[in-house]
Amino acid sequence: MKRLILVALCGALGACSGGDHDDLKKWMADNTKDMRGRIPKLPEVKAYEPVPYDVEVLLDPFKASKIEPESKNRQGSGKGGAFQPDFEARDLRNSLLEKYPVESLKMIGYLNINRRPIAVIQVENKVKQVKVGDYVGLDFGLVTQVTEKEVLLRELIQDSAGDWSERTSSLYLQGKEGSNK
Repeated sequence: MKRLILVALCGALGACSGGDHDDLKKWMADNTKDMRGRIPKLPEVKAYEPVPYDVEVLLDPFKASKIEPESKNRQGSGKGGAFQPDFEARDLRNSLLEKYPVESLKMIGYLNINRRPIAVIQVENKVKQVKVGDYVGLDFGLVTQVTEKEVLLRELIQDSAGDWSERTSSLYLQGKEGSNK
């Protein structure tokens, strides 16, 4: 009985493997006759052009005044340059807005009282009014101009060598959260 089942299985497998599958071979030949490998051309190699290094115009990072901040031939006050801020005046002012970085402040309004522009600034849940001449932010930011859309600041920042320099920044008027403008 086992031999009879084995012979029947071999016969069935032999019947399935028979034939040349001509239709499948014809279909494969038809669909692959136009196939060719498409390799893109290599990009053209451009000639190397050296960039001129103009030393007179660029800042020398190895300048002695940058490496040795306490040198005697230093210009300005000798302790941080000509823009060194007044730390004692900051302590005397004790302004709330000078205790927060400018990035955390929001201009939420503009007022014009007696032809004097005033910006309304919010920090956390507190609201303060700011006019030209007030100080804002951690970097000794002096308000130089107030417009309907922004507050312009002149800040004093210190570089790694201990020199103080000026930079300008702005606080822009913020819209209501959740409103579609």
